[in-house]
Amino acid sequence: MTTAPERVQIDVVPSFIEDAWWTPDRAAADDDGTVVRDASTGEELAVVSTAGIDTAAAIGFARTTGQAELGRFTFHERALKLKELAQYLNAHREPLYELSAKTGATRIDSMVDIDGGIGVLFTFGSKGRRELPNSHVIVDGPPEVLSKDGSFLGTHIHTRIPGVAVQINAFNFPVWGMLEKLAPAFLAGVPTIVKPATPTGFLTAAVVKLIIGSAILPTGALQLISGPARDILDHLDYRDLVSFTGSASTANHLKSHASIARGGVRFTGETDSLNAAILGPDAVPGTPEFDAFVKSLVTEITVKAGQKCTSIRRSIVPESLVEDVVRAAGDRIRERVTLGDPRAEGVTMGALASLAQLEGVQESVRELIAGGASLAFGSLDAPDVVLADNTSGKAPGGAFMEPVLLTWQDVEAGALHSVEAFGPVASVIGYDDVQHAVRLAALGSGSLVATVCTNDPAVAQQLVLGIAAHHGRVLILNREDARSSTGHGSPVPHLVHGGPGRAGGGEELGGMRSVLHHMQRTAVQGSPNMLTSITGEWHTGADRRFDDVHPFRKDLATLRIGDSVRSALRQVTLADITAFAETTGDTFYAHTNEEAAAANPFFPGIVAHGYLLLSWGAGLFVDPEPGPVLANYGLENLRFITPVAAGDSIRVTLTAKRITPRETDEYGEVAWDAILHNQDDEIVATYDVLTLVQK
Repeated sequence: MTTAPERVQIDVVPSFIEDAWWTPDRAAADDDGTVVRDASTGEELAVVSTAGIDTAAAIGFARTTGQAELGRFTFHERALKLKELAQYLNAHREPLYELSAKTGATRIDSMVDIDGGIGVLFTFGSKGRRELPNSHVIVDGPPEVLSKDGSFLGTHIHTRIPGVAVQINAFNFPVWGMLEKLAPAFLAGVPTIVKPATPTGFLTAAVVKLIIGSAILPTGALQLISGPARDILDHLDYRDLVSFTGSASTANHLKSHASIARGGVRFTGETDSLNAAILGPDAVPGTPEFDAFVKSLVTEITVKAGQKCTSIRRSIVPESLVEDVVRAAGDRIRERVTLGDPRAEGVTMGALASLAQLEGVQESVRELIAGGASLAFGSLDAPDVVLADNTSGKAPGGAFMEPVLLTWQDVEAGALHSVEAFGPVASVIGYDDVQHAVRLAALGSGSLVATVCTNDPAVAQQLVLGIAAHHGRVLILNREDARSSTGHGSPVPHLVHGGPGRAGGGEELGGMRSVLHHMQRTAVQGSPNMLTSITGEWHTGADRRFDDVHPFRKDLATLRIGDSVRSALRQVTLADITAFAETTGDTFYAHTNEEAAAANPFFPGIVAHGYLLLSWGAGLFVDPEPGPVLANYGLENLRFITPVAAGDSIRVTLTAKRITPRETDEYGEVAWDAILHNQDDEIVATYDVLTLVQK
């Protein structure tokens, strides 16, 4: 009688909660844990378990310590930490590539995930400093005057939500999926709890270990739950936000939870998406557009083995070109795609994330075939692949699948527009005319992204206007941007990622829009002085300070909101107006022809140029000697209100409106409220002057 060999004990993927690494009791982990395996070989890698984890404590820690620590920093200070974190991860990313290969990802796949995620941190670190104030409050739009005398105003402000952002991520992008959610939440000042998907969560945990080890983020800003968190929604309320990426069925299950359905928890979802790519009727074989379309189609079903929520699932092409597209795509796959272990030389397409994922994709393809599809390219049989030792053969423990192209006789078949095979699978279907293509795209019931590939502007306009409301993003692909385009399947942090209907109805990314998702917009009413105090921006009617020191002689350490200067009057003569017209070449009749100017309903006769008045305004408020003011870099919100005729006079009042120190420079920006009045105290012009001022 022989005894079975003792099973080798493998590591448990840790969680990070309440500022400490945590793993379950080993016996409990072995009892209820899930074993995760190398996607290419089937080798056991780790156990995932959260048996005994205290999710309520993690949420409480985020709401208290996390909120308090993040609240100590301004938007700019948080943005700088994102930049610092990006630089740190960039310098330590090579071990992540080694782990990423175990998920079935090739080097290119890993770049999309790892480098793409780090790139999001860089982007938000930069945009946060350029587009947000160096404060804790974002002002939304100009104030509304609510009383005749201006003593009662209203405005809108954004402040961070007082809870936690729970981020539930999918298996396909274990790094990018975390960082693209973390960055805007952190910039808003909201602590994050990350809950990655089980099959690839070990890679997410490795990134979190790097982040925690860097000591860049404040305590409580980031926590990690590696494994099931079935009760996490039970402990959330209206203060909190859930950001979910995954299947529509799971999203619907979460949205039905009492905390979301009735408790006010914010929920944003990014789910299933039968994304479309439409080939214009002008994009026939031999055109750059046809080639770009085929390249995009093959890229989208092979990068990450087609496991992307943004992958092309439906290629909608002119009926006469269906065979051409299938043939060209098949040729490109045969020529350029090598299937195998990502650690082997020359492999360009790796395995799916797990055997369970492979079985799910194969079952979906069978369902599509049963619904009317024909297998036009590829096979569901176990393929020969390049193994890790660079030999070729079957990999019974690996989740490998060939790229598959399907065609359809019935292009409106229900399965075609409802079943998503989340792998290297796409359908190629024909349309009769452009309006038919629009209708076919809409049958997907809402998608994350669509591509329109045409060099005909009229076709592009017709298609985009027809499909835009059904999609979160539309890429227009032609010969002009084929080389520079980031591609159909690549969300960029500057633009919205999300889509209506089946795609989940949520939004992520989109630059500062995603920061505002983590904030509450509140209408605030009060006197100009009170709103100035709350917003950090001077409001018309608030107190001004006139003292013996010209504001331009004050550096940022001494300048205060409301510091002002008021000039004397300067008279405008006809000679001044004529000279300005002659020297600038601006001889518009209102400045040179008395009869024509008087006939204009807006002017009393010849009037001064608006830019003459602005120039004089600068001369009236400037302090000419060298000092803290380094440069004038622009004007904003300029409006000319009352014309100025020869013989009139103007004066200027300049008030420090908004002060924005730069964290990394010895200067900052100051926006000055500028008002030109005439001799009758009528407003001539209003504008904001932007200057750079020494700290």
